[in-house]
Amino acid sequence: MRHSHHASVFWQVTIKMSESATASKQLSTAPSPGNRFYRTVWRWHFYAGLFVIPFMLILAATGIIYLFKPQLDAAMYHNLMFVQPGATALPYTEQVQSVQNSYPGATVTQITPNSAADRSTEVLLATSDERNLMVFVNPYSGQVLGSRDEDNNLQAIARKIHGELLIGKVGDYLVELASCWGLVLLISGLYLWLPRHQFTVLGTLIPRLWNKNKRVFWRDLHAVPGFYGILLIGFLILTGLPWTGFWGDTFAQVWGRFPAQMWDDIPQSTVLTGSLNQRGQVVPWAVQQLPMPQSTASEHSNHAGHSNASSPTQESVVGTLVNLNSIIALAQAKGAPPGFNVTLPEGETGVYTVSAFPNDPTQEVTMHIDQYSGKVLADVRWQDYGLVPKAVEMGVAIHMGKYFGLTNQLLMLIAALIAMLLSITGAVMWWQRRPKESGLMGAPAMPPHVQHWRVPLAIVAVMGLVFPLVGLSLVIVLLLDYFVLSRIPALKRIFN
Repeated sequence: MRHSHHASVFWQVTIKMSESATASKQLSTAPSPGNRFYRTVWRWHFYAGLFVIPFMLILAATGIIYLFKPQLDAAMYHNLMFVQPGATALPYTEQVQSVQNSYPGATVTQITPNSAADRSTEVLLATSDERNLMVFVNPYSGQVLGSRDEDNNLQAIARKIHGELLIGKVGDYLVELASCWGLVLLISGLYLWLPRHQFTVLGTLIPRLWNKNKRVFWRDLHAVPGFYGILLIGFLILTGLPWTGFWGDTFAQVWGRFPAQMWDDIPQSTVLTGSLNQRGQVVPWAVQQLPMPQSTASEHSNHAGHSNASSPTQESVVGTLVNLNSIIALAQAKGAPPGFNVTLPEGETGVYTVSAFPNDPTQEVTMHIDQYSGKVLADVRWQDYGLVPKAVEMGVAIHMGKYFGLTNQLLMLIAALIAMLLSITGAVMWWQRRPKESGLMGAPAMPPHVQHWRVPLAIVAVMGLVFPLVGLSLVIVLLLDYFVLSRIPALKRIFN
């Protein structure tokens, strides 16, 4: 009986242990909330990557071209941009007249005085066939050296592709949407990069490029450089967004305003200074929302273009005929850095606009000058910018590789190359993971248990508030994924 009792107890304990082990195994195989969230983030990362990859490759390639614009321009147009220094330069009115003699049917819209003794003067023309030609003039002899089509040269085309994919406003919105989704990729990628169980240097901080397993090789080549480049790529995206059509315009309207008392009692048009950027970068981002003042023709038309008034807040060229020579002399006297340009007035109420967009944003200058009196109607400098416009201008200067010379260019080049590497390795990883059966996407499967939606909804809410286009698209994608792709068998088979 005693043996029978011990045997009975033994089998009861054994059965309970077996049941406990089975339950434990079932519990371990059921997706935990953390695992479900991980798979959801992975799925977001996957689809965001498929959308962003082609745009990221285009933006990185065109960005690299425009990043080295100074060097490319000097190499491609050396015979136009550089001259033998002479003793005395001709007046700018004579230089412009020489251009008009060579292009009698064109209209001069802008002039950039030679920025150094060995550089030519640049005169922008609008031709009768709606082309924008940059004509180069020897400032010492007045010889027209040649022209460059400002709409159809390598750097101009790269800039247009970079900004709007050569398809106008729609392309602008697509670039903005892809850029914002790029931020989603960076955030989700950082989460996926974090070690899930135990931290190891190999595969986390050092890529295992010697590994014969192709998936490990490409995963490390994607994840590790992504971790090191996340700040650089994030910086490129954030500093590029102010120039976009939807978010950038809204951002500028909120932060790019100036106190009205800066130009009290000065007639203003409804045209903004940013309209001058239609022919490329003419004025800084910070002054795009600055209203264009108007020249007062009625007050000065009887004085043969001479100045007759001045005030403490409105400086003028006293007793001097107001023309290109006097405007450029005024700009130089007021400290405009070399490389500034002068946009000519349009119509009777138009103004001369002096704008400097130098490598150092703290030296930026934007002046609107009355075409009759020579009064400075508006003079906006770095110290007049608010904190946000200052941050934008500094970010743009670094983004374009201008602020600290060649080192700046190389740093942004590294960022662009990392972005291209992430795009290429991400595409390779998808291709390797994609099922061999045709028509299947190979996306990470939806978690079998619907997770708590507070975290995803919070992410959507934040992204929607900060970046409306990406918030809207994120809502559409989530609804499409949950109510359509996951519920229609044929679509679920393709996208899962």
